Amino acid sequence: MKRLILGLVLCLFWAPVGAVQPDEMLDDPQLEERAREISGGLRCLVCRNESIDDSNAELARDMRLLVRERLVEGDSNEEVVQFIVDRYGEYVLLQPKATGANLVLWLAGPMMLLVGAGIGWTYLRRRSQVEEGPKDVLSQHEAERLREIMKD
Repeated sequence: MKRLILGLVLCLFWAPVGAVQPDEMLDDPQLEERAREISGGLRCLVCRNESIDDSNAELARDMRLLVRERLVEGDSNEEVVQFIVDRYGEYVLLQPKATGANLVLWLAGPMMLLVGAGIGWTYLRRRSQVEEGPKDVLSQHEAERLREIMKD
């Protein structure tokens, strides 16, 4: 039982290792840190919502190597990201930029929430203003018809 608890505690505090292989790592710790920072924000195109650092897919490995290659050549972080975006498209970013066509997507959710809240508020407001008439009063024709039925 103690081993199970110890194992669970270690799993909770264990840092995610990722899928970066030792042969991919750069010798320069500063460049490796920059590579990890960049690749943490890039989406694996095979695994979808997983960064290329966490993915074991072959394409993710190729992208990690490409990032490191561009860093070794002297590109800045922004230049590396732009190179990857130019090559694979803006979908590769885990946090897409809120500009252009993406702005519509960023604003669509909050706008739909506001429209839905407005429709709900209007419905509730109008519903409370409707006067309800007495439901148990019969018209004169209905009352006569009821008397005829009751006589039979």
